[in-house]
Amino acid sequence: MFYRYEIRNNGREDILYLYLNMKEEFSKELGRGASNEELSRRTKNFIRNNNINFNGKKVYLIVDGIVVRTLDISRVPDIIEVKSNKNLSDSNYLVTVKLEDNSLIEISLREYLLGVLAGFFFFDIEKETFKVLAIFFRTYAFKMMEENNFIEANSYFASFADINNYRLVWDKNYEENYNYIDKAISETELEFASYNKKFILPFVHYCNSGFTYTNKDFPYLKKVNSLWDLACPNYIETKIFSYEELASILGIRFDKNIKFDILEMENKKFIKKVKINNKEFSGDDLVRLLKLRSLEITFIFNNNYLKTITKGWGNFLGLSIYGANELAKNNCSYISILSYYYPTVKLMKYEKNFQ
Repeated sequence: MFYRYEIRNNGREDILYLYLNMKEEFSKELGRGASNEELSRRTKNFIRNNNINFNGKKVYLIVDGIVVRTLDISRVPDIIEVKSNKNLSDSNYLVTVKLEDNSLIEISLREYLLGVLAGFFFFDIEKETFKVLAIFFRTYAFKMMEENNFIEANSYFASFADINNYRLVWDKNYEENYNYIDKAISETELEFASYNKKFILPFVHYCNSGFTYTNKDFPYLKKVNSLWDLACPNYIETKIFSYEELASILGIRFDKNIKFDILEMENKKFIKKVKINNKEFSGDDLVRLLKLRSLEITFIFNNNYLKTITKGWGNFLGLSIYGANELAKNNCSYISILSYYYPTVKLMKYEKNFQ
């Protein structure tokens, strides 16, 4: 996003200079034919959202020291209310994204979905799997905009990065991968998941140990078999930590008389709380600090090191990406996949005041 701005007066009027790095373009189309009207609208909304005190009309967009666009933002309205647009689409429904530096950007829902789904791109992922993910994160966008009027760029449920950031990662496959994701978005245009006429949260994990879990706080999360996951190549992960490493990571001293107690478990599988040498850790703490894949952990203590064996990858709630992909490979549609993992959830299409 913009990393700096300044307002200069050329003797006749104030001009706003907005600076970007090429790798941080806020629009895929910047420099690739986007209309001045579209860029002016986004720029004006950025100015408003970030309380920039600028009342002029001319804006220069600077990329790596070069003026790439000159905009007249006086020609676009302050706010476009897309919910009343009869031709509502993912491309003209606007969402506000709050970046890590607390600045706000306004982009289309389509751009948001591209930026989130790019992080899920695997070379063997099926189109129908991507369609389910598109629905889930579109639902998340609707929910966050309704409740907060913005979406955190990085949260427990979703991580957003401009899809342009994947140009170097994907290299020659960028356009192909981009179009692959974009098609999944287009083929589920404005569709979302609802429970009791409310937007659901997108609980997604990579693979589990044979079935998904329930959660009393979210009644739409049901236990369903997902036996395909047991064949996932990432199902089991083994890691070895020397006691010196553990002392550094966990902030406790280790000696030959290690005291280790499991204080609490969930469903006889998930580690919820442990005590190591009189210091308590939640399972989530261990997963985060030791960078483990799940809470289904086996600990093996040896003379000089600790071995951890984890099964599955993620929280085992909601959709299993690996399981969904196996269903898709067997000709299941995205609707069938959604219905299988979320049997009480309804697929709906966004309209104003749908509730």
